[in-house]
Amino acid sequence: MLTSFLVLLLFGVLTGVTTVLFGFGGGFLTVPVVYGFLSATAPPGVDAMHTAVATSTAVMLVNAVVAAFAQWRQGRLHRPYVWPLAGYILLGAVAGACAATWIGGTALRVLFAGYLLVTIADSLLRKGFLSVRRDAAPEPLGRGTTTFGGLGIGAVAACLGVGGSVMTVPLLRRRGLPMANATAMANPLSVPVAVAGTLVYALAPGVPDAAGHLGYVDLTACAALLTGSLPTIALARRVSGRVPDRLYSSAYLALLILVLAAMTVTGA
Repeated sequence: MLTSFLVLLLFGVLTGVTTVLFGFGGGFLTVPVVYGFLSATAPPGVDAMHTAVATSTAVMLVNAVVAAFAQWRQGRLHRPYVWPLAGYILLGAVAGACAATWIGGTALRVLFAGYLLVTIADSLLRKGFLSVRRDAAPEPLGRGTTTFGGLGIGAVAACLGVGGSVMTVPLLRRRGLPMANATAMANPLSVPVAVAGTLVYALAPGVPDAAGHLGYVDLTACAALLTGSLPTIALARRVSGRVPDRLYSSAYLALLILVLAAMTVTGA
């Protein structure tokens, strides 16, 4: 038990780093990690994939709020790119989290991997993500992008237990924002996804009772991951603005590829 807690704590440290640097909030790391952990250790009757997604949203809620507050104090958040987009993300997240409770664990895992694959391909093949023009001012979000984009981001992110940064960061990059600002704003945009997802998964009807669980949420895994992530967020925020933009965007894609590979191995 102690060994398992320490393993999750170490991944929590990595989650804290990626929350600040990439706006992940934890989802893209905690879903495959908790899924792999539960697949090996959970007793019969525990739905490993749904529990991983639910636990991810709970961890993401705390991480995203803490990171967003820190980045607000550093002046990296800009209201026109956060609101009203966050409101539409919240509406989509409620629908997405409810839908996820009806989707089988295997289908959810395939959707998660497919989501990553499409995002990686899009960022590599379409211009505007790996680099942005420095001589042009960032463009505002249009009404259609804010409304329908927000609903779609919220639905997909809550369904898969991720913060939506894999959609919001490329979206903001293609509007001309530096990587440091795009990833910073991914954290407050993850909060509505995490709120909706955590409530739906924690209160989902018909979930078998299990020790240390609140609905689908694994409270022990949450505690271990947050013990590692929260102190790390306080340290990582000091270096997030110092990474060269091209290196920053390349590292973001490299991490997505690594997570996709890990999810493929754990699901094999």
